[in-house]
Amino acid sequence: QVQLVESGGGLVQAGGSLRLSCAASGRTFSSYAVGWFRRAPGKERLFVAAINWSGGNTRYADSVKGRFTISRDNAKNTVYLQMNSLKPEDTAAYYCAVPESRYTRILEVEYAYWGQGTQVTVSS
Repeated sequence: QVQLVESGGGLVQAGGSLRLSCAASGRTFSSYAVGWFRRAPGKERLFVAAINWSGGNTRYADSVKGRFTISRDNAKNTVYLQMNSLKPEDTAAYYCAVPESRYTRILEVEYAYWGQGTQVTVSS
């Protein structure tokens, strides 16, 4: 089992920045990849970013490339999502998740463990 807790969400103006954190406990966190997804109101949950077990490989959705950065600190069992140049369309609940894999995954069905989410609201 892996328990995940997201934090760092909030209200920010367009063009601003936020850093989300995902703190993990349970199984050996450093052995697994981690992903971030988001769900906007009335829409399906979508892939945002993922990082492999070592932090040496990352993947991003096209909509966030160049603006968001995923990173991890295995000593702290924490993954971060730095979000810059935020847009109103980034407004969503953001979830971190862990797949049963060391390697990055982009499909929601490949993720076994999920946090409860943290809300990000970007005002125009």
